[in-house]
Amino acid sequence: MFLRCHSRKKNGKDHRYWSVVESRRLDDGSTTQRQVLYLGEINDSQQAAWRKTLEVFDEDRGRSCELSLFPDDRPVPPDALNAIAVVLSEMKLRRPRSFGDCWLGCLLWKELELDRFWQQKLGADRGGVPWDKVIQLLAVNRLCEPGSEFALHRRWFLSSAMDELLGWDFAVASKDRLYRCLDRLLPHKDELCRHLTERWKTLFDARFDVLLYDLTSTYFEGSCEQIPKARHGYSRDGRGDCRQVVIALVVTADGFPLAYEVLAGNTLDHSTLSDFLKKIEMLYGKARRVWVMDRGIPTKATLQRMREDQIGYLVGTPRRSLLQLAQDLRGASWQAVHEGMRVKLLEKEGELYVLAQSEDRRRKENAMRRRKLKKLVHGLNRIKRSIGRRKTSRDQLLRRVAVLRKEAGRVASFVSVREPAEGQAVSRQTFACTFQRIEWRNAIDTDGSYVLRAFLPWDDWPDAADRRAPVLWEWYMQLTRVEEAFKTLKSDLAVRPVHHQLEHRVEAHILVAFLGYCLTVTLRQRLARHAPGLTPRQVLESLRCIRMVDVHLPTTDGRELIMPRFTEPETAQKIILEKLGLSLPPQPPPRIRSADLGPASASELVL
Repeated sequence: MFLRCHSRKKNGKDHRYWSVVESRRLDDGSTTQRQVLYLGEINDSQQAAWRKTLEVFDEDRGRSCELSLFPDDRPVPPDALNAIAVVLSEMKLRRPRSFGDCWLGCLLWKELELDRFWQQKLGADRGGVPWDKVIQLLAVNRLCEPGSEFALHRRWFLSSAMDELLGWDFAVASKDRLYRCLDRLLPHKDELCRHLTERWKTLFDARFDVLLYDLTSTYFEGSCEQIPKARHGYSRDGRGDCRQVVIALVVTADGFPLAYEVLAGNTLDHSTLSDFLKKIEMLYGKARRVWVMDRGIPTKATLQRMREDQIGYLVGTPRRSLLQLAQDLRGASWQAVHEGMRVKLLEKEGELYVLAQSEDRRRKENAMRRRKLKKLVHGLNRIKRSIGRRKTSRDQLLRRVAVLRKEAGRVASFVSVREPAEGQAVSRQTFACTFQRIEWRNAIDTDGSYVLRAFLPWDDWPDAADRRAPVLWEWYMQLTRVEEAFKTLKSDLAVRPVHHQLEHRVEAHILVAFLGYCLTVTLRQRLARHAPGLTPRQVLESLRCIRMVDVHLPTTDGRELIMPRFTEPETAQKIILEKLGLSLPPQPPPRIRSADLGPASASELVL
C-alpha cells in the first residue's frame, strides 16, 4: 500500500486530495491499483476563506476542537489558527478490524428498536457502561462471529470495530461485565417477544395466524451440577452421552419467532403443547390461529381439548391412518398442487383430512422397498440352500435370520418365516418362507402418500372451500421454517454446545442466540424482497471484508493524529448495499493525542 496525491484546480485554487492505494497482481502478470482509503483534502497555503477545518477530539484535554491540517511540505500560514502540520511520509495504518458485518448488525439492532427496548429495561441499573450497549455487543457478536463471552472479551472485540460503533472503549467488553449482563436479561424475555412481534408487524406487515411449533435440543460440555434442567434425553444432535436442555420454539410461516421456552432435557414432546398454548394466549391474547405441528407433538387428549376450546390445528398422522381412511378417501377427487403433487380432502366428524401424494416420493419409496426386499429374499434363499449342504443348528439359523430381518426393517413384515420349533431338526421342511403379496401390494400403492389432520373452527378459513386441501398442504410444508430456525441457531449462531454452569446463564445464553436469530430473520426478510438469491450468512461474510483501520499521522509538534477510516467497498459489496437500499455511515471523527513512543500493541498491528 502507498499514499497517493490527487491534484485538482478548482475556482483558481489548487487542491490536493490524499488516498491510500494498493496494487494487485493480475493473472496475466500485469498490475492494477485500487483505492482502499480516502483521506480527503489537506490544506495547502491558501487564503483563509478556502481553508478547511476538521473537528478533532483531543484525548489529552478531553474535548473536541477545530483544527486545520497542512502537509509538512508546505509552510503553515502565519494567520492560520489552530493549525498543525502532519508528516505524510510517516503515515502508518494500524489495527485492521472488521467493520461491515458489525455495522450491519448494529443497523438491524436499531431497526428492531432493541436499543430503545433495552435502554428502558436496563437503563436504571447501575454500571460504568450502559447495559444496553453490553447486550448489543453480545447479540452482534452472536450474529457475526459467535463464540463464548471469554472469546469476545479476549479476541473478537479487538478485531472488530464495535468500539467505534458503540462509542465505548474496551470497558464494554470486560469479562465480568459480559457475565453480569447475562444475569439481567431473563426477567424481560416475554416483554422482548411482544416488542419484536410489534416491530415485525410494523416493518414487514407480518401475519401471525399460522404458527409453526417444534422442539429441538442442545447439549452441554461439563458436569452441569448446578443446572437442574440439564438431563439426559433424546438428543436431536446425536449426543446422547451429554446432558441437554430442550428448546420449544414457535415461529410464523415467514420464520418470525413469537416465543420460545427452555425445558428440561428429558421432556417428552407430547407433554409441552398444552403449556405453550397457554403461554401464547397469555402473551398475545385469544385470536384465530392455526397450530402446525409434527405428529409426535400432540396427543389425542390435547387435540380433543383444542377442539373444545375452538383452537385450530394442522398435524401429521401415523401411516396407519391412511389405511383406516382409505375407504372414505376413495370417493374424493384429486386436486393438483404442482407437477407431481396432488391432494384430496375428506371432512369427517368435524375434522378435515388431507391425503397428499407425491409421484417422486412414491418412486423413491418403491425403490427403497424393493431393494430391501431383494436383499432379504436373497439372504433367506442362501440360508435355505445351505441347509442341505452342511449341518446347521437351530440357534445358528435364528441368528442369521435375525440379522437379515434387522437389516430389512419394516420390509421384513412382508415375508413370513416358519422356523423350526425348539428341539426340532433344521431342514427344508421345518424352515420355510412365504411372501405376503396382498400386504406388499397395499404398501406399494400407499408409498409416497401421507395424511394430514386439521381442525378449522371457522367457516371462512381458508377463503375458498375448494382450495382448502392445497392450502392446508402448503401450511404443513411451512414446517421447514422452524427446522431452518433450528439449523440457524445451531450452525450460524453456534448455540451448541453450552459451556455455562449456572442455569440462569444457560437460559441467558439461549436468549442471546434468540436475539441473534431475530437479527438474522430480519435480514433474511429484507433480502427476500430485494436480493432473494443471497442468504444472511453470505451477506455478512461479504460485508466483513469492509475493514476499518486507524490512520496514524505524526505532527510536527510531537503529537499524533489518528483517523479511523473504513475501507472502500468493492463491487460485490456495493451491489449488496445497493440492493438493500443501504449507505455506509460517515467516517468516524479523528482524534489527536501525545505521540505513543512505545511499540505497537497486538491490537494495533501495522499493515
